[in-house]
Amino acid sequence: MFTFRGDAHKFFLKIKSSQQEQQTQIKEINELTSIIKFYQTLDRSLLHKIKYQMMKEQQASGSIPLLVTTVPWLLFIFSKPLLNLLFGNFNLWVPFVLIYVSLLLLGIYLHFHERAWAKVHIEIIEDILSERAN
Repeated sequence: MFTFRGDAHKFFLKIKSSQQEQQTQIKEINELTSIIKFYQTLDRSLLHKIKYQMMKEQQASGSIPLLVTTVPWLLFIFSKPLLNLLFGNFNLWVPFVLIYVSLLLLGIYLHFHERAWAKVHIEIIEDILSERAN
């Protein structure tokens, strides 16, 4: 069934529809388990350093938002030659717009995907550090 509720709801439905013994074999669960097991082998000092790096990654704007904001300015700067090229002898503006918008949407998706993974790693590290503190 198609839904606009997002990946979290799709994941919930996947877990809900699987058998009890099959729930640990779900790809996403296995991936998280391997990340947790790896971080549990590291010492406290290294975990703190990794956490700080992940926080930097999560909070930084990254190169994709920078490209999203600078590419239109570059196009504006070169607008006269660009307009001559796109609307000149060849009708290139349609492929140009399609490629530009596709790359823009892909970049935005990747940016937020990477931020979400950084948050997952931060939460896992914080859980491990808090377990060790108790």
